[in-house]
Amino acid sequence: MVGAIVSTLLAAFVIGLLARWTVPGPDPMPIWMTTGFGLVGALIGNGLVFALVGTDVKAGSAFAAWFLSVLAATLLVIAHRRFVQHRPITGPEAQRPPASPFGPNPDVGDQLRKLSDLHRDGVLTDEEFEAKKAELQPRP
Repeated sequence: MVGAIVSTLLAAFVIGLLARWTVPGPDPMPIWMTTGFGLVGALIGNGLVFALVGTDVKAGSAFAAWFLSVLAATLLVIAHRRFVQHRPITGPEAQRPPASPFGPNPDVGDQLRKLSDLHRDGVLTDEEFEAKKAELQPRP
């Protein structure tokens, strides 16, 4: 039983990797998400082959199941990129990494400039400014 679960998860991971490889551009996602796309793709692909061929498993139907599984997982990756990440599938914009789901991540220089502006405008005291500045600056 454990062997069947492990082999299913491994096959789903490989299908998810192949699906991510077919879509150009970066798609950083955790292993569980890659495996999930592969698992859903495998369910769709194997379901289609079962519906078309039945339970008569031959080499051609096994290849068709893998092919349709990767195709279905690829369509899921494309849908994820388009509707969740709000990125195009092709073109130069597809090559940029997706935005962080937690909002923009300003660099330390921008944050220090904003702190300096707040300090200059009198919003922050000298002590508050130095404390926040020490938090932002990297430690050696």
